[in-house]
Amino acid sequence: MKSHPYLRAFLAGILVPTLVLPLLLVAFIILRFGMKVSFPIERGLVFPMALVPGLWGLWSMLWQWTRERTHMPLGLHGACLPLLMMPVGALIATQAGVLVLAATSVTWFNALTVPYALIAAFLVAAMVAYYLAWKYIVGYVNQVLGIA
Repeated sequence: MKSHPYLRAFLAGILVPTLVLPLLLVAFIILRFGMKVSFPIERGLVFPMALVPGLWGLWSMLWQWTRERTHMPLGLHGACLPLLMMPVGALIATQAGVLVLAATSVTWFNALTVPYALIAAFLVAAMVAYYLAWKYIVGYVNQVLGIA
């Protein structure tokens, strides 16, 4: 089955976020409505849930398109995705008024202040998680679909 490799790459890419994001939504619903944790995150939750699966699919298509020239391992390619997502997400959130940048920290929803050091640690953790997800899960799906 050699036809439509980019479509198969897109499908391999969207698998992980399509399975994980509904679980995060269920956790949010339990915290928000079941345990009455008050935090206005729903304004910032819908937008990423709509964009992240498509972005993963496009990133997988980009790997499929460039892998013959770059020979970059799939896990490393996937680990680079948070380096794109975090600044773009911060820019969109800043323009939407959800995120306020300060000298030493950021404030989300005018309720939660997070220092840049913690954001850097989160970025490293996200890169490790993305590396593992892309190497083992997306890589496995690529093999199953015959595009690895």
